[in-house]
Amino acid sequence: MYCNQCDIPVCVTCLASDEHLGHKLLKILQVLDEKKDMIKKEQTELNEIIYPTYQDIASDVQNRMSQLEKEYGDLSTAITKHGEDWHREIDKLVQKLKAEVDLMKNTQLQTLQEHLDEINKKISEIKDEIDSIDVAMDSYDISKLFSVTYDINKHRNLPEKIVPSLPKFTSGRIQREKFSKIFGTLSSSSFTSENQGYSIKTTQISPEAGSSPPSKQLLDEPEVVISAVTGYERLYNVACLRNEEIWTSGNDKIMKLFSFIQRSLLKSIKTKSGNEPEDLTVTKSGDLVYIDDSDRTVNIVKNEKIEEVIRLQNWEPLGVCSTSSGDLLVVMDTDDNKQSKVVRYSGSTKKQTIQFDDKGQPLYSSSRSIFLIEYKYISENRNLDICVSDSGARAVVVVSQAGKLRFRYTGHTPAPKNEPFSPRGITTDSQSHILTADHNNDCVHIIDQNGQFLRYIKCAHSNPMGLCTDNNDNLFVAKCEGQVKKIKYLQ
Repeated sequence: MYCNQCDIPVCVTCLASDEHLGHKLLKILQVLDEKKDMIKKEQTELNEIIYPTYQDIASDVQNRMSQLEKEYGDLSTAITKHGEDWHREIDKLVQKLKAEVDLMKNTQLQTLQEHLDEINKKISEIKDEIDSIDVAMDSYDISKLFSVTYDINKHRNLPEKIVPSLPKFTSGRIQREKFSKIFGTLSSSSFTSENQGYSIKTTQISPEAGSSPPSKQLLDEPEVVISAVTGYERLYNVACLRNEEIWTSGNDKIMKLFSFIQRSLLKSIKTKSGNEPEDLTVTKSGDLVYIDDSDRTVNIVKNEKIEEVIRLQNWEPLGVCSTSSGDLLVVMDTDDNKQSKVVRYSGSTKKQTIQFDDKGQPLYSSSRSIFLIEYKYISENRNLDICVSDSGARAVVVVSQAGKLRFRYTGHTPAPKNEPFSPRGITTDSQSHILTADHNNDCVHIIDQNGQFLRYIKCAHSNPMGLCTDNNDNLFVAKCEGQVKKIKYLQ
């Protein structure tokens, strides 16, 4: 038995004494189960919330380090470009300033690395506690269970969020006198610490997770925040690199990166073959991936150099997306247009093929007409479902991560223009909504992760094609005539 008031196990001899007279006694196995339940809850929080949160923090610091490398590289490039207009004597000043940039970069990277080491040490400590709890939980030895001691509160106090502050290069007009000042100055670099920069996760999304109450609600009236002209006669695809920066492609061999903040063109990349890209996406590490359907290749752009990742035989790639795991999903048709499938690649290695349902029937449309261009776009949802907009089937086809058909969405009536559903670009958001452009009806359909229609976003006279969403759930719509619209549709 167990004495509830004394909080100790008791035997027959103890019960026969007056020491526990009138005390509430419980069965020892009942107390044991309750103790295990309590420990299990704490273990679950460590396992599913705190430990993943620290992993995300570590990933965030690593991403900041990568971004820091890129932005410091851009800074060095700006200094070099400005220095090209100056006389040979200025080269010494250019090198001096670049050395300062490198010193500040290395100092900040070292600070971030030390911060990352501390976080990884914390992660290791949490893992050790989880392992010690697992050992105790596997035993019915009371002494082992009651020897489990921990202080979970110390893990709830998350580390400060260290955000590096980049120096700015300020250029000046070229003069012969006092050129060291006029050439430009470099501000000092610094860090800012945010005590509340990170927060504990409140939910843990898993592939098996069902519908949950959304943390963001749909706006009553979606708002067009800004429009941008891309310079394409016909614009087909958009892909978000980061908030306010998007890659675009159209009826041109040039792919363009635009900044909505600066309202300017940041970068242009020409396809390796000189063909128009069929589709494009951005990887987790920020690299551009594009499809060359004429060349039957999938290519990646790293440091402005194009590498061929996948080359197909007898198949034509139509759509591509980068997944949360870093894989590439490619939807493709055969050269004779009689078969369609989705293939998952890790690098150049084929990992999975999705082509037929449980009854052996094709999941995606085929037998394209020579008089009708068909489109297939692809995206991955947060629950890891694979979503394909199939214009030939006039449907959005959604399968699970394992390739099992979940549902087909064939539009909603009444449609804004009462035209047949004609899906084009497809994307998803943080709420696991699926958004697809309806070319015929000048609108975007929003459905939930189970295929239920939620609402339209009307895009009057725009003939929407490609879609993408950024980390803040802003929607970017590629208008066929060459514009991109940024739309806010969630609260």
